[in-house]
Amino acid sequence: MKIAILGTRGIPNYYGGFEQFAEYFSAYCVEKGHDVYVYNSHNHPYQEKTFKGVHILHQHDPEYKMGTFGQFIYDYNCIKDIRKRDFDVILQLGYTSSSVWCFLIPKKPILITNMDGLEWKRSKYSRPVRQFLKFAERLAAVSSDYLVADSLGIKSSLKNRYNKESVYIAYGAHPFNNPDDSILKEYNVEKDNYTMVMARFEPENNIDMVLEGVVLRNDATPILVVGKHETKYGNYLKEKFKDYPHIRFIGGLYNIDHLNNLRYYSKLYFHGHSVGGTNPSLLEAMASSALIAAHNNDFNKGVLKENAYYFSNAQDVANLLATLVKSDNLQIIQNNFEAITHDFNWNKINGDYLRFFEECNAKKNRAVAG
Repeated sequence: MKIAILGTRGIPNYYGGFEQFAEYFSAYCVEKGHDVYVYNSHNHPYQEKTFKGVHILHQHDPEYKMGTFGQFIYDYNCIKDIRKRDFDVILQLGYTSSSVWCFLIPKKPILITNMDGLEWKRSKYSRPVRQFLKFAERLAAVSSDYLVADSLGIKSSLKNRYNKESVYIAYGAHPFNNPDDSILKEYNVEKDNYTMVMARFEPENNIDMVLEGVVLRNDATPILVVGKHETKYGNYLKEKFKDYPHIRFIGGLYNIDHLNNLRYYSKLYFHGHSVGGTNPSLLEAMASSALIAAHNNDFNKGVLKENAYYFSNAQDVANLLATLVKSDNLQIIQNNFEAITHDFNWNKINGDYLRFFEECNAKKNRAVAG
C-alpha cells in the first residue's frame, strides 16, 4: 500500500504523542514492505527527505508567526499536496485543523481518522472555539471512511454522538529494561528522592493542582516539571511557584532514554491529564516502572485500573506525597509493566493498525472488483 500520514508536525518526534506514534508506525510499515509518506512542517528540525525509509514531505507551516490559525494553513498545504499523489490510504491524526478541508481530500484513497481526545472539552479554549471544535469533530466523523478511537471512552462517545462505529486501538510504549542512574546527575537529582509531573502546559492537565499539593506538603523533595513552558500558562505557573526552588521547570524533554530513567528512578510520578483518550506519556510511565499517582477520571482509570493512586485536589496530592512509599507498591508497578508488555506494546499497536489498514484496503478492492 501507498500510505500518507497527515496531522502531525512531523517525524522524528520533537513534539508529542501523535508525532511519536507516526514515527514508530511509519517505520514499522516500511519494514513490512509498504510505501509510506509523512507530512512535516517546513521548519521541523529534521530536514532530510527520508527517515528510516519513510518519505518526508515538508510543507509550509506558518504557525510560528500566525499562531493557531497557521495550523489550518499547514493542513491545507498538506492536503493540497495529497491531491497530487496516488495514495491508497490516508491516516489523519486528529481533526482540529484538518477536517475543515475534508472536501478537498480525494475520494479514491481510504480516509482513516484517529479522533484524538474530546478537544472541545478543553478548558483552555473559549466558548466559540469549543463550538468550532465540536463542528470539526462532526466533520471528521462524517467525512472519514473509518474511525479509530484510542480509548474505549472515545469509542463510546463517537457511537453516542454520531451513531458511528470506530475501531479501538490504543497507543503503545516500549518496555524499559535498561536503567542507568548516571543520567540523574544531569538533572541534579538522586534516585528515589524526587518526584515528577510531565504534561503540556494546559489547565486540564492539572499541573497547577499537583504543584499546589507539593507546596501544601511543605518539604524540600524536588519535583521535576517536564514540558515546554514558554507559554502564557507556563509563565503563569512559573511566576506562581517562583519562591519554591524545589519546584524545577526543566522544559520539554525528548530524549526517551533520559525520560525513561527519570521516570524509573522517581519516587512518585504524577499524571494530571483529565481530557482525552489513552495518553502516551502515561503508557511510557507504566513501561518505565514508575509508581503513578493519576488524576481521578475515567480515561486514566480505564488504563491504570487499580494499579495507581488517584487524586482529585491539591490536598489529595499532599496526602499521597506524605504517605506513599515506592518499595511498598512493587506489585502494582509490576502489574502496569505487564500491561505494557501484553496490551500496549508498540509491536502489537503497530500490528493492529496495519491489519486494520489491510482489511479496509481489501474490502475496498472487493467492492471495486464486484
